Amino acid sequence: MAFNIADLFEHTADAVPDRTAVITPDARVTYRELDERANRLASHLAAHGVARGCHVGIYSNNRVEFVEGMLAAFKLRAVPINVNFRYLEDELEYIFDDADLVALIHERRFSPLVAAVLPRTPKITHVILLEDGSDAAAPSPDAVEYETSLASGSPERKFEPRADDDLYILYTGGTTGNPKGVMWRHEDVFRTLGGGINVQTGEIVPTDTTLSEHAAQSTPMISFPTAPLMHGSAQWGTLGGLFQGNTIVLIPKFDARAVWEIVQREHVNVMMITGDAMARPLVEALADSSYDTSSLIAVSSTAAVFSPSVRDEFMELLPNVYFTEAIGSSETGFSGMSAISKGSGQKGGGPNVQLGRDTIVIGDDGKPVSPGSGEVGRVARSGNVPLGYYKDPGKTAQTFVTINDVRYSIPGDFAMVEADGTMTLLGRGSVCINSGGEKIYPEEVEAALKSHADVFDCLVVGMPDERWGQAVAAVVQPRAGCSPSLADLAAHVRKSLAAYKAPRALFLVDEIQRHPSGKPNYPWAQEHVRSAQART
Repeated sequence: MAFNIADLFEHTADAVPDRTAVITPDARVTYRELDERANRLASHLAAHGVARGCHVGIYSNNRVEFVEGMLAAFKLRAVPINVNFRYLEDELEYIFDDADLVALIHERRFSPLVAAVLPRTPKITHVILLEDGSDAAAPSPDAVEYETSLASGSPERKFEPRADDDLYILYTGGTTGNPKGVMWRHEDVFRTLGGGINVQTGEIVPTDTTLSEHAAQSTPMISFPTAPLMHGSAQWGTLGGLFQGNTIVLIPKFDARAVWEIVQREHVNVMMITGDAMARPLVEALADSSYDTSSLIAVSSTAAVFSPSVRDEFMELLPNVYFTEAIGSSETGFSGMSAISKGSGQKGGGPNVQLGRDTIVIGDDGKPVSPGSGEVGRVARSGNVPLGYYKDPGKTAQTFVTINDVRYSIPGDFAMVEADGTMTLLGRGSVCINSGGEKIYPEEVEAALKSHADVFDCLVVGMPDERWGQAVAAVVQPRAGCSPSLADLAAHVRKSLAAYKAPRALFLVDEIQRHPSGKPNYPWAQEHVRSAQART
């Protein structure tokens, strides 16, 4: 018995082979078809040297092939690596190299970027092209089209036995300038994010066939994770749903009206979104339309929470829908969840949730903070937590800490415990900016800004944004005689970084304040932004 991602999926595929597994605008596949296509891809990858422990990049928008790529890698005991489809050349080179990719599956539209990076990432020896309607040339002469790769592989399961401790890696922003690969054992991530522990009752799934056996006896839910599969929340909304025999609906890119059309057409039961960045346009689209949402039972926000105003608007439009907010991180997995109602969910300006299993708020003394004391501590989770960061023992030691013989994941979120035992989040202790669920690191934006001829010095901080939660604000000290514009600086940043990292607001100052050590004085920059906004 192994709590292995590939095994868990295969058990369900055997239990409900003719049930629809995944629906996209271009495809509808059953569990049997999904399993056989993943087997074919795995066979093809194995023939090109992909084996246990190898890393396979997936660089794509949401589509059934993304799911097949993940499953194929897991079947080989290899590791799929999520690649952000917004990355530009330098960012791609970093992750291809840092993740030690040996194979890459990517949409054809990204071929020019891949072609530019491949000569500098020689470990990648095999490339598979996903057709997307574009006419970009293949990035290398030996790149293979996806359907051709499947045709060359066997639909049979001819794989070695797998284990609980096979590796799952999720690349995430973390709190430093470059993405980090968070390493999990399969069983640990299943227990934390894949349904291996019931988040409401705390009940532990006893065997690796429990979920598939239940799936065979139950009516499937139609589940719709709307976020990109390159993010953990959508990956586990998908994988966890497949383990339970549900039907997963995917959309290539988020579009509010398209989402409601899919809810109506496919009779979606459960929808997963990412905070206000998705909720606000969904509310606006639903308010002036007559979509049939009668099938919808639940809406859950993960990775980012609702603001009170958007939450209340959403609940007015869908009064019979069960709304929840879940919090966590790539380093902790699930940390807490609450059902929400109008007027609830915020205390002291931060989201308020029920503490999850194995989650505590720990003070500087290494002890849990007292409920109702007003003491601020850091969110910590024990039990099924990651092994650490890929190739970064220093950062691993900082985040994964043993206290009194208990190993905790403490990624840096600050919180208080209320008198009723709930947890109020106060924000990440670092200066990382969270814009619509995307993490943005000030250091890399600052470096891009400083490469502009008119910029002498700068600091980048987050500022409140109604839709995205936070937006990038640049506090800039221009060179003498210069007065750069926001449009000019944003365009300059977009030349080297993904567009969502470009500043949305610009504040010119006479001098950037830094600490005596020369380190950035981010509190000063944040206060300057707040004061400037208050004057406008």
